[in-house]
Amino acid sequence: MNNRMIGDSMFTQPFLAAKPILEHIEKHHHQAYFVGGCVRDFLLQRPIGDIDITTSATPEQIQEIFPKVIPVGIEHGTVVVRHEHQSYEVTTFRVDGDYIDKRHPDSVTFIDNIDKDLERRDFTINALAMNIKGEILDLFDGKSDLKAKIIRTVGNGVERFSEDSLRIIRALRFASQLGFTIDDETFNAMMHVKQEIEGLAMERITNEFTKLFSGAFVDLGIHYLQKLEIHQYLPIFHEHPELMYNLPESLQPSKSFGEVIALLHILKREVSVLTWVSAWKCSNKIKLEAIQLVEAYSYYIEQGIDALLAYRLKKEYYEGFIRLMNSLHPNSIQLQELIGLEEQLPIRSSRDLSINGNDLIALFPNIKGGPWLKLLLTTIEKEVIFGRLQNTEHDIKEWIKWNPPEIN
Repeated sequence: MNNRMIGDSMFTQPFLAAKPILEHIEKHHHQAYFVGGCVRDFLLQRPIGDIDITTSATPEQIQEIFPKVIPVGIEHGTVVVRHEHQSYEVTTFRVDGDYIDKRHPDSVTFIDNIDKDLERRDFTINALAMNIKGEILDLFDGKSDLKAKIIRTVGNGVERFSEDSLRIIRALRFASQLGFTIDDETFNAMMHVKQEIEGLAMERITNEFTKLFSGAFVDLGIHYLQKLEIHQYLPIFHEHPELMYNLPESLQPSKSFGEVIALLHILKREVSVLTWVSAWKCSNKIKLEAIQLVEAYSYYIEQGIDALLAYRLKKEYYEGFIRLMNSLHPNSIQLQELIGLEEQLPIRSSRDLSINGNDLIALFPNIKGGPWLKLLLTTIEKEVIFGRLQNTEHDIKEWIKWNPPEIN
């Protein structure tokens, strides 16, 4: 056993918050460990995401021990324990049967020893466990690989990737997030199994690509992505392989897949945002974000940065727009410039106008409603935004007298 004492005083807040769960499990005479990515990130002194726990207790025993348990994946030994308004995934030590669907084992066997459980995990840097005392259990030299900044499979790489080919994309994602190199044998195994990516659920691929493109070392992740040539198994990329190699050298880490879709559409205009969204099974939220970013980019290319751009682009997308601009046109625009324009806006939405559609109809009772109404409101809105028209009912009506709508 390769272990090292961390010491309770060195536990960070996420572990301290979850520690009572381990204490409670051990109080009932079962083993329990923190495991996986949270331990890896703790050792790397990175921000801790989800805290995962592994235990010798069966799911049924966990349900008896804790008052609030959600059986999310109980057939595979996983439940969620609710503690102090937080959710913690708790999984029983297990060994897996064959991966018939290339994602889940067709059977699992619960065991009371953590060693075999760690042996089934994907990469050595994720096969680390830490007990309640802060002792690190490291059976596969994961700490050495952390120190050397290497991504290496636990055991036979072809077997690990054949069990779940999403692990191929996860390796790329970890390279992007951590700046680690992929071990040569591991990369060769990825090459050997890569065609099995075609059988993956698109939602799982999209989730990993979202994380890949958000990595602080995204250029390294893209390097491996290009080297692996898995674009031939990915929607749209297989029809337009040049896209994978035309990604800008100044590519910025993105915070959502909406930014990624906007970038890819701009690089290949003939592939619409809606085509990307549909092919990659994205949410409506991602679609709306991508559309907004593309519209803002197109406006900037034509008009530059001005008050109307700041007005039309939702403020929640400002930072994403800056990242998109810096990827395509480095140092072309600063966030503060956009925020400064937004702060000076006389209105924040069309609802803030001192006149509305009904008011305009009342001004022109003999004209039927139609496109002229929307055009006039949009023109008034722009005049107000650019400061050429005061946002008062009197001033707007006076302006309309001199700029009556054109009715065809």
